[in-house]
Amino acid sequence: MDINDIRAWQTAILLISFVGIIFWAYSKRRKSSFDEAANLPFADEERHQATIKKENLS
Repeated sequence: MDINDIRAWQTAILLISFVGIIFWAYSKRRKSSFDEAANLPFADEERHQATIKKENLS
């Protein structure tokens, strides 16, 4: 086994890993988790608005 065989196996393993990650990311079972994670920056919006209002009154 020479270096070219190792490179070929490495390429195949990385391609399979990439395809697996793509299937995982676009899986319908993960959609709700990803939607929840996408909305995390907006979770404390009411508290943020209250803090801004409080700072403006000072």
